[in-house]
Amino acid sequence: MPEHEQGDQQREFDLRWADGAEHKEPSARARMLASRWKHNPPGPVPFRAGPEHVGSRRRSSWISTAVVLGCVAAVIVLLGYINFRAPY
Repeated sequence: MPEHEQGDQQREFDLRWADGAEHKEPSARARMLASRWKHNPPGPVPFRAGPEHVGSRRRSSWISTAVVLGCVAAVIVLLGYINFRAPY
């Protein structure tokens, strides 16, 4: 049996062995959050943001889009000016 196939079978065996474990240790993030929440539990969070947050996000996305497009246009104009002024 080629060596890479043996490695694949060993990895598959290890995954099946790990998935079949009776006790699974939580991730580091889960342990950190559990420790933090034990002393200071989080408050309720709505599933969706209220309408006051939606408008500001939409407005800021248009502003950022305008800034990006303005920068791209400025670079195009600058490169055209440099190309126009360059001696041939």
